[in-house]
Order: sequence, then C-alpha cells, then structure tokens
Amino acid sequence: MDKKLISRKKPTFPINEELYNYLSTYNRSIKIPIFYDDLLRFSGSVTVYDKYDKDTLWIRVYYPEFEQKEIDMSLKRMYNILHGDGSDEILENIIVDQIDYCTFGNSKPFRVRVRNILNDNYTYIYVKKADASRVYGLEFEHLLSPNSINFLIYKDTLIEEHVLGIPGDMFLEENLMKISKTEKQRLSKEFVKFNERSTLRLLGDMRAYNYVIVPTYDFDQVQYRIRAMDFDQQSFEGNLKVYRPQFFKDNFEFVKMVEESLGKESVEQYKKEERSALAKRLKATGNRIRRLMECMKNDQISTPENVERLKKDLIDYTHDKDFKQCKNMGEIIQVVFNFVVRNYESANTYIIR
Repeated sequence: MDKKLISRKKPTFPINEELYNYLSTYNRSIKIPIFYDDLLRFSGSVTVYDKYDKDTLWIRVYYPEFEQKEIDMSLKRMYNILHGDGSDEILENIIVDQIDYCTFGNSKPFRVRVRNILNDNYTYIYVKKADASRVYGLEFEHLLSPNSINFLIYKDTLIEEHVLGIPGDMFLEENLMKISKTEKQRLSKEFVKFNERSTLRLLGDMRAYNYVIVPTYDFDQVQYRIRAMDFDQQSFEGNLKVYRPQFFKDNFEFVKMVEESLGKESVEQYKKEERSALAKRLKATGNRIRRLMECMKNDQISTPENVERLKKDLIDYTHDKDFKQCKNMGEIIQVVFNFVVRNYESANTYIIR
C-alpha cells in the first residue's frame, strides 16, 4: 500500500467552449440564480462536529442579515431547478436549514441542506467551483456506471445532487464487523467491480471517504452497491495505482475482506462482468459518449508528464501498443474504451452483427 499515491493538489481546469456546448445540448447547462463566489461572502462560521464530537472538517457559515434572505431564496430556486421544473410553486414549502463549507480537499464545496416544512424530509445539494475534469467524471458516472447522477453547470459554478449512502470510512468503523459472512461475500463482489470500474474509467482517489456504500434489501437478504461521490481526480494523475482503489491504505480492510471471501476465479469472473457491463454501456450510449470523448480529446486536463507516465503504466498493464500514440488524457481513455469493447466483442460469440 503506497502512502503517497497523490502528493500534490490537483489544479482546476476551466470548462472550454466545446464542453460547455456539449453540456448545453444535454440539459446540463442552465441559468442559476447564485454563484459559488457569492457563497464565499459569509461573515461568520462555527465548526461542525459529528456524533462522536470529532471535527468533520466542515464549518457552518452565516451571512449578514440583509444578505441571508436573498441567499436562502436563491438556493431554494437552485434546488428547484435541479430537482423540479424551476417554477415558484413549491418555494413556500421549502427552507434552507444550513449551509456548510468544506475546508478540506480540492473542490472546497458548499453543502446546503434543504428541508420540506410540510413533512420535515430534507436533502442536500452541493455548490462547487466548476472544473472540467470533475465534469467529465460526473458524465462518465452517469453514462457508464450503474448509477445516474444529476448536476447542473452555469459559467464557473457547478451544482451536484447528494449521493445517498454510508461513507466508506464510516462503514468500515461502524458496520463491517457486524455484517454476516454471506454479506461480506456480496460486498466483496461489489468492491471488485467498483475497483475495476474505477480503473477502466480512470477515476482516481477512491479512498474510503470518497465513496459510499448503499445497502439494498432484497427479500430476506442485503445486496450492496458502492458509489463514487467525489470526481475531482478524473484522469489527472500519471500513476495507474491512483485509479485502482485496492492500492489505497484506507481500503486495506476491504481488500483483506475480498481475499478472505472470494477465490481468484471469482475475482476474475466479477472483473470480466464489469468489463462486459462497461462495453455494453459504451455501445448503448452511442452519439452522446462519442461527443463527450471528442470534447475530452480536444481538452487538456492533466500535465504532459502525467500523460507520459500513465501511457507507460497502461502499456505494461494491458500490453496494448495503441497507448503509445496518445497525446492527452482524452486519447488515453478512448484507447481504454476501445480496448474494453474490442475484447468484449471478440469474446462474445452470441452478438448478432
């Protein structure tokens, strides 16, 4: 387990015109009533602690009284644009409970809790500074994973919906030792698939606190799904291990669980299943994924040094020489996708062509 897989903070990459046009075509870009920078004008804050009185690295922020009402109304409208039709009908039924600001990590997001006063149900939305690599990660999650995800962008502001689930680090502390042997086998299967999915999509930094575990009850058993909730490290780093969750020390207990619960044949089976699922999604998304890949191939979301190192790592890992010709991360991930589809089609004799 490498203790320093990521040694530097990733820079923010702007949304270029081509990507912005893509987002507009697929209803990801829409006018919003407030910007990220507006939320930075808070006048006071207090530290947010968890139920064990540990610092969560979030602070609860407050605004001058004459601005608070305007900010709350703008955030309510933003919530309604993200989850509803943008009309004013529901605004009187929802309130902004709290606004938290994270001082840790790349995106430094604001987390806004919106509550329905008719029934006390609440959810969160996140307001972040727009970053091109993060947007590519969100789109890949929506198109190429088992999970859809809702987000909007306007100029330099990104709004994301809340990803429901138990944070991986919290699950390790509070749940892992309590689940049955059979449930550990199911969770091990999902960790193998999540590990493969992250690698194939070049989604990095999947440490335990950057994904959630979602238990689903199915008759008399529990199934698990692991969902990424942080997309800051999409296709930036040059070290292939960054894109493989198994190499982060935070995930050691999950890796150990897989080794104890699954044999090598099962692990290979689940990796093949995930590759096949990705190939099917790539073929099914058609023009949309092709347009997204064209945007990414015309974009620069990493450094030349990282591109060169990742090319070498991927050639060693896949033995595919096509990586040699890649000039940026978009071209690299295109070769990865081509590799996955090609192997799926050559192995599956039941495809009707």
